[in-house]
Amino acid sequence: MSETAYAPAPEAQSLSAYGGGDVIIGDVSGPAHIHGVHGTTGVTRWKALASGADLRGGWEAVEWACVPPGGVSGEHLHTRTEEVYFILSGTGEIYLDGTAHPIAPGSMVLTGLGTVHGLRNTGDSDLAWLVIEMRSPRFSAELGATAAPAHPPVPASAVPASAKEEPPVPTARLHDLRAERSVSPAGVFTGPLRTLSLETVDASGTVELTAEGREHMVFVLSGTGWVENGSDTAELNPGTAVTLPLGTRARIGADRGDGLEFFHAEVAVASPGSDR
Repeated sequence: MSETAYAPAPEAQSLSAYGGGDVIIGDVSGPAHIHGVHGTTGVTRWKALASGADLRGGWEAVEWACVPPGGVSGEHLHTRTEEVYFILSGTGEIYLDGTAHPIAPGSMVLTGLGTVHGLRNTGDSDLAWLVIEMRSPRFSAELGATAAPAHPPVPASAVPASAKEEPPVPTARLHDLRAERSVSPAGVFTGPLRTLSLETVDASGTVELTAEGREHMVFVLSGTGWVENGSDTAELNPGTAVTLPLGTRARIGADRGDGLEFFHAEVAVASPGSDR
């Protein structure tokens, strides 16, 4: 939501993980009420679900935000971080460099460096969205953080001559993730965020995530289930976030009578001792 680092919410839980570190569990209950976000009037409900302080992959924060009908998250310039908005509920408009675009559940906005963005609720119910804020490689270097692999540049020889004459790639992009199901932010983001997707687990089914060379964030959209790491188990409900730091793993399962649908982000992380 902003270019400011936040600590994890006090209510966040953790599961003791294999090989050290914790699997971080958060949810959207008990949000803070923030007045005048980015210079606007009105109240934004907001909660941090995970913080970059607990992760290695260049994350700044994972957050949930919500504004009432008529509410606004003011326009602001991104100079240090690259940001994902994934719309969870409600309808509105996202402003990208002054141009308004309609948004609804499933809309996903990629905001890269140098873009001005803001958001307005134009509907008659709350507009809620998930935020993933990533430090740019340059900003990470300025903070002295361990460098994570950035999106590799495209070799000039691989670019068709016709493409070289096209205008520069925009620093923002709007997707319908419900239609596309999986999106790479390459071409907009310069940092280590690799994949953004919607995934499902059938009733009584399971899926395992392992944070080796990757860190994961899962946000439950519908259904109920559980997450376990071999020693501890936590319930999963809509609005629950599960974040896996490097070196952890977790198994996610859906309850018998219900499947799970979740938003999933993967971030590349340099291996310990690597020079990248």
